Amino acid sequence: MNRRVYLAAVGTAASAGLAGCSAVRSAFEDEPCSGDDCTIGMTRNEFLPDEYEASIGETVVWKNTSGADHTVTALENHIPEDAEYFATGGYEDESTARDAWDHNGGGLGPRDTFEHTFEVPGTYDYICIPHVRADMTGTIVVTE
Repeated sequence: MNRRVYLAAVGTAASAGLAGCSAVRSAFEDEPCSGDDCTIGMTRNEFLPDEYEASIGETVVWKNTSGADHTVTALENHIPEDAEYFATGGYEDESTARDAWDHNGGGLGPRDTFEHTFEVPGTYDYICIPHVRADMTGTIVVTE
């Protein structure tokens, strides 16, 4: 095979492959939520935005905009004392949510949504259980 033809074919294939990857990545990671479909998107390893300011009574909607399963799991020691606990799967505490994930429960599949209405002002920290080691964490700051 002619060396120039071979190198041209390899270069073209590599460029086309990378162009496709970057287009898909940017479509979901730059602004995964648009319009009224969600407030916070989930990419492969992060919440976008990772910090969000909400008002009392506001409903925040998370949407899994990636191809992996995720969770939205509040950290019990990092939410206001009088606040209602929240986690995908409807679990009432962090321990139960973590145990459920270990048994394939509480996951939010691709394109699924989860919502929670915040009634108590303060800072709420949450994680994605399967991706917390990749620093998939988020914060909601609720103001009056």
